[in-house]
Amino acid sequence: MTQLIIGADEFYLCPQKALYWKKYKTLLLADLHLGKVNHFRKAGIPVPSKANDHNLEILIELLQSTKPERLICLGDLFHSHYNTEWEVFGELVKHFKGVSFELVLGNHDIMSDLQYERKGIVVHNELVIDDFIFTHHPLEEAHETKYNMAGHIHPGVYLRGKARQAMTLPCFYFGKHLALLPAFGMFTGLARIQPKKEDRVFAIVEDKVIDVSILSA
Repeated sequence: MTQLIIGADEFYLCPQKALYWKKYKTLLLADLHLGKVNHFRKAGIPVPSKANDHNLEILIELLQSTKPERLICLGDLFHSHYNTEWEVFGELVKHFKGVSFELVLGNHDIMSDLQYERKGIVVHNELVIDDFIFTHHPLEEAHETKYNMAGHIHPGVYLRGKARQAMTLPCFYFGKHLALLPAFGMFTGLARIQPKKEDRVFAIVEDKVIDVSILSA
């Protein structure tokens, strides 16, 4: 994991596309889009049926390795209306009884309050902790006193190699007032960001997090 200090707080960037907040033993992630594979398959789009399993396997690995007290998802936990994948996720929540599972509502989080209550998931419209404000959509204007961490964008960074290779990779983005977390789920796509010179950008390459701030500016 790669360490990053924001203000007085110590965070760790995980190659599994999550952020670990050491002070509060909290795992932060965004845009799991669980159930999206089932949504695609119902529409006749040939997506591997095991993709959802892979997302949950990675999440279990993270929970076991970081041992958080809280897991906060910054929106789009579940992609669509209720389906059986929700019950599978519920079994995961039940297994990790010592973890508080929390959701900052995103535009795809459209299930009834009852479903979240059934699984013991705490729901927020937005969440403020110390000097941070956690949202799904980035705030339209910088907050006066809080640093905004958000999802929704699915940030990607465009990099060019010496031999004219070029690729867009998922990334963590840290600006002056805003941080964007990469999409945790598969088949979510990438939105290319345009970082400024003073911004920090960390690309995710297989099982590594690499600082590409200078290369991407």
